[in-house]
Amino acid sequence: MVMVYLALALCGVALLGWGLPAAHRLRSPLDVAAAAAVLLGVVLALLGALLSVAPNFFQG
Repeated sequence: MVMVYLALALCGVALLGWGLPAAHRLRSPLDVAAAAAVLLGVVLALLGALLSVAPNFFQG
């Protein structure tokens, strides 16, 4: 299961790597989608890193 969490973190980093330059490069309607991808990438990277270190974090 840790491999799934690491893949989640890797997908988040990939979204960050694509979204940061794309948010500045794309035109007005599409830069909002790239900025949302950056936000999603941050959430996925942090969640994947947290769950790979502490897999039972959300279980009471």
